[in-house]
Amino acid sequence: MADRESFILGLDAGNTVIKAVLFDLSGRQIAMRAIDGQSHSPKPGHVERDLNELWRNARDAIRGCIDEAGIKPGAIAAVGCAGHGNGLYLIDGAGKPLLGIQSLDTRAAPTAARLSAQADALHAICLQKPWPAQTPTLLAWVKEYAPDTYRDAGTIMLCKDFVTFRLTGERVSDVSDMSGAGFVRMPGAEYDAELLGLYGLEDAAPKLPRLLDPADIAGRVSAEAAWETGLAEGTPVIAGYFDVVSSAMGAGVVRPGEASIIVGTWSINQTFSKEPVNDPEVFMAARFGPGRFVNIESSATSAANLEWYVRELVERGHHHDDPFGHCNERVGTVAPAPDDPIFHPFLYGSRLGADHRAGFYGVAGWHTEGHLLRALFEGVMFEHRRHIDVLRRSGLTIDTAVLSGGGSRSPHWPQIFADGLGLPITVPEARETGALGAAIGASLAAGLFPDYEAGVSAMTRARAVYTPDPAMKAHYDRRYRAFLALSEALSSFWSEQAVGGHAA
Repeated sequence: MADRESFILGLDAGNTVIKAVLFDLSGRQIAMRAIDGQSHSPKPGHVERDLNELWRNARDAIRGCIDEAGIKPGAIAAVGCAGHGNGLYLIDGAGKPLLGIQSLDTRAAPTAARLSAQADALHAICLQKPWPAQTPTLLAWVKEYAPDTYRDAGTIMLCKDFVTFRLTGERVSDVSDMSGAGFVRMPGAEYDAELLGLYGLEDAAPKLPRLLDPADIAGRVSAEAAWETGLAEGTPVIAGYFDVVSSAMGAGVVRPGEASIIVGTWSINQTFSKEPVNDPEVFMAARFGPGRFVNIESSATSAANLEWYVRELVERGHHHDDPFGHCNERVGTVAPAPDDPIFHPFLYGSRLGADHRAGFYGVAGWHTEGHLLRALFEGVMFEHRRHIDVLRRSGLTIDTAVLSGGGSRSPHWPQIFADGLGLPITVPEARETGALGAAIGASLAAGLFPDYEAGVSAMTRARAVYTPDPAMKAHYDRRYRAFLALSEALSSFWSEQAVGGHAA
């Protein structure tokens, strides 16, 4: 049997699915267990989860992964967890869950609009402006509309912090998540009284978790968590990562100037740098260590659109054993044409407005499901392209990119990205890049690699490279201009159609 240094466990807690993935020190996946949870929408714009279910799923995923691997728990050197950023997870003083709000939530849109009066002052401190699912914006909403919950809150957490708490009993977060949430002064990534005051959260400081660098050891697996998960008591657990950072690392991106595009629930477009970009047009900058920053343009406008399409239009009646395979097969039947429909991927709003909505435009009687799905694939890519344009205007150079997330597994999406962005696109070998990135950080904490570069070099590899087809450039440039123009033309319509009542 291999010794204790042989394996690293990476956890990836998304908006619904939590995955436990075991890796060896070459980054090879040994075993994986994923469990899907449930989101709840008690009111329009509210997207919540049961934190007790989150822990049950995490516990069962860890135990299932260890059982599948057939290893002794003591062979796991360390555990790292990544989780979706923003949203809001509250526990009381005794550790009892109070509230779990996911990053797709839009209830706080009016709160964000009100806080926008301080947008310049906020950006000057945290390099981020208020937006609906941002953690401090949601906390300000809770303070105003759910004062009893705010009063009872003992600790403010993000998604992966709750999992770490249940593993170790430690109330901690990390600088990558908290900087990505606009909750710290940048570039030092420290809590700040002036910043809290601008959010109207002057009294929230005692509720903030202990702040660590992601690869710092947050605590060790408790006896109770060991009994529940099958992990060895005392196994070190790191503070963990904002999942966009860990996904980039698991895809092989960590050095300054490198770019990562994640086609997942969110459209994530990011570049690494030694200093954060200070540009009000850039969505956010996150720090994950001294001299290590990620500049991020993102929104909930990516593969979540395909997930919705599959759930609502393909899986009805269980007519397809492989619904995503069905969608990719239909896309493959269509040759791009000038009169193809256009799709706006705004099911959950957009970076330019929480009231933006999705839609297919220009549909004709001769269009098929394949045309609609190709329009969806292209629309997602176009919104990624818009985000990348923002990063480039800030002065960042993007010559190549690594594509990860569920969309990178499609036989068509990577080439659509290469053609539509005009960039060579690398797809990593690892499928579970978020868990792998967290595992790389845990391996540093365990002393198995001297730095991130060494860990990423040893544990990641490319699977394929897609080069842009010059013949497609004019086609995509024209459709992209139409995509933007249509979005601008519909802006007033979306505003008029916006559903009220999100403030309570």
